[in-house]
Amino acid sequence: MAATAPDIAAPRAPRNRRTTRTNWELYGWLFMRASGVLLLILIFGHLFVNLMTGDGIQQIDFAFVAGKLSSPFWQTWDLLMLWLAMIHGTNGVRTIINDYAERIGTRVVLKSALYLAFTITVTLGTLVIFTFDPCPPGSPDDLLPALCFD
Repeated sequence: MAATAPDIAAPRAPRNRRTTRTNWELYGWLFMRASGVLLLILIFGHLFVNLMTGDGIQQIDFAFVAGKLSSPFWQTWDLLMLWLAMIHGTNGVRTIINDYAERIGTRVVLKSALYLAFTITVTLGTLVIFTFDPCPPGSPDDLLPALCFD
């Protein structure tokens, strides 16, 4: 009769704290796919309206842009395009920094510059979209476009 090994349970691996947290990298990966598809729709819609309808590229001037930015629909469209493109691009560059910046100090500097550029661009772009006024009151007449006098 052969001796059998006692039935002893294998030691449990220590519980990893990371498995109990939210998986931000998974959400970032999912966001990149979803925002990429939505950006394709937004960008091709933008290009179609600006280049294929009406007189094509000849119609794009200050009055055309002023007309688009006065519409809440196009403000929302442009805002979505700006925010999604900036978040999508920032997340992509952040991933590249994580992959290729070997030193922690380099990584911190690059990510800080990236987040600063993101913040400035999104803030200024959002302000332009919502505060654009082609005919500001009190401006000299010789500086105003012709559409302000119609």
